[in-house]
Amino acid sequence: TNTSPAGEFPGASPTTFNIWRQQAAAFDDVSAFHFTLVNLTGGDPEQIRAGQVSADFFRLFGAQTILGRTFSAAEDRPHGGNVVVLSNGFWKRRFGSDPGVVGRTISLNDDEYDVIGVLGPFDTTAVEGSNGAPDAWIPFQLDPASTMQGHYFDAAARLEPGITTGQAKAQLQLAANEFRRRFPEAMNLKDGFGILPLQEIVVRNVRSSLWVLLGAVVFVLLIACANVANLLLVRANVRQREIAIRAAIGAGRRRIARQLLTESVVLSLVGGAFGLVLGVVGIRALLAINPDNIPRIGQDGSGAALDWRVLAFTVGISILTGVVFGLVPALQASRPDLNASLKESTGRSGSGVGQNRMRAILVMSEMALALLLLIGSALFIRTFIALRTVDPGFDPHQVLTLRMSLAGTRFDKTAAVAQVMQTGTGALEALPGVEAAGASCCVPLQGGLGLPFTVVGRRSDGPFTGGARYVPISPGYFRAFRIPVVRGRAFSERDAAGAQGVVIINEAMAKQYWPKGDPLQDQIEIAKGGGPQFAEPPRQIIGVVGDVRGSSLSREPVPAMYIPWAQMGDLNSANTLNILPLAWIVRTRVAPVW
Repeated sequence: TNTSPAGEFPGASPTTFNIWRQQAAAFDDVSAFHFTLVNLTGGDPEQIRAGQVSADFFRLFGAQTILGRTFSAAEDRPHGGNVVVLSNGFWKRRFGSDPGVVGRTISLNDDEYDVIGVLGPFDTTAVEGSNGAPDAWIPFQLDPASTMQGHYFDAAARLEPGITTGQAKAQLQLAANEFRRRFPEAMNLKDGFGILPLQEIVVRNVRSSLWVLLGAVVFVLLIACANVANLLLVRANVRQREIAIRAAIGAGRRRIARQLLTESVVLSLVGGAFGLVLGVVGIRALLAINPDNIPRIGQDGSGAALDWRVLAFTVGISILTGVVFGLVPALQASRPDLNASLKESTGRSGSGVGQNRMRAILVMSEMALALLLLIGSALFIRTFIALRTVDPGFDPHQVLTLRMSLAGTRFDKTAAVAQVMQTGTGALEALPGVEAAGASCCVPLQGGLGLPFTVVGRRSDGPFTGGARYVPISPGYFRAFRIPVVRGRAFSERDAAGAQGVVIINEAMAKQYWPKGDPLQDQIEIAKGGGPQFAEPPRQIIGVVGDVRGSSLSREPVPAMYIPWAQMGDLNSANTLNILPLAWIVRTRVAPVW
């Protein structure tokens, strides 16, 4: 990961990845991965999901082939050839599980790829992108000598045996110093490298919610157990005469306690069995709500299933609660007052002081737990309502988005892509019922690209003033999403290639870097020194737009800069399309009909 005073975030550039890959003393199987869409042509054309990964990726994540092989190190280098590995599901769906598929050629984005292998069933939910599990896997082919500084993919590695997290972080700090020496314009003195466990990255957006739910379940369990313990105390009080007779004819205290404790555990196991049945039915009902933000539950919740681990947990927690909450009633009931109990004319005997005290403690505990549960539930509902009412910064109603993979040499030039955008948005806006249309690489709440920038003429403690989301767009993007222009103006068709370079920033960027100044009076240079594909003159800030939540409703908006796609450099435009397929945004005047 990359570290800065603002926090720690995943993402890698070719230069940082090459530095990380050299840290063989601390890491093994350092792998790059990125997920996108590609066009499968020939026969029935289809847009499929693709995983672009380095050669070590499959070994790192434990993927096995059932046919053929995965990439070699030579195939993962630039100009290493076009090879592809098919996923198990795609092989079955598209090729009918044909074992002769290895050695055949398929066309991806108008390029011929040789099929070299088929993977077995492989769980990618821990790392896969928003498009879902890849259908095909192609080599990343990163250049070991690359100077590109754009962060557009992710990296993962396994710690070497015996290496602690602290040792790995120390090694990465040395790597950061080496990186600054080799690329003095690419990293601030306050920035560095770090590591994050994969599990933390996977669950970080839902961790707090899952802990709250777990706490609520524990509170409900404790309340139920306190209720049962109270009932066991009452039942033991009713059975005092019976227990006294057993003791009188020779039953020892341990034997009586063991019998009562066995009854408590059996009762708990029966309750656990009923709870397991209700739990299975309940989880199906909850998953029908489609909580797609919970990781690793599978398609439609198929991963949340009953297995031996669930059964073992249910049996274990049932026995534990039966022993813990049945122990006190059993011990108290095993010490009967024989004279008082046997002299009673009925089967009932009075409650002792100890029993009354214990029952009072249980009742107070129940009330306290119920109050905590009520407060926690209210706060959880309030948080849920607050998230539902969070302003995302754009109007998603009556908006359709469509993804298109622009591939082929004809789209290597920015002018060709800009022409497609202009023609496409014009044709879409001419359709009856369409209010506005735009295009971009990135849409809100689905992540995107990030690049550093420098404010021209401003002194700072490092070569870059800061970093921000980088969003190339067409002129109609803001109208399609109804993102307000707070100051200045939006892009127009005049902001084309050859015109003065312009950029629009969001309010978060304006507040952070111009707290008392006027950003419309300044120019910025994006990714200065980041490689030839980013080489461009300074851009004049012409407007400030409202903040848009970039990746999650629970996170505050981050600085963002928007540029006209027509003013991108050819290499930058081509690389962006290789990273992310083009997204069309269409706003309709009425609710769209599917």
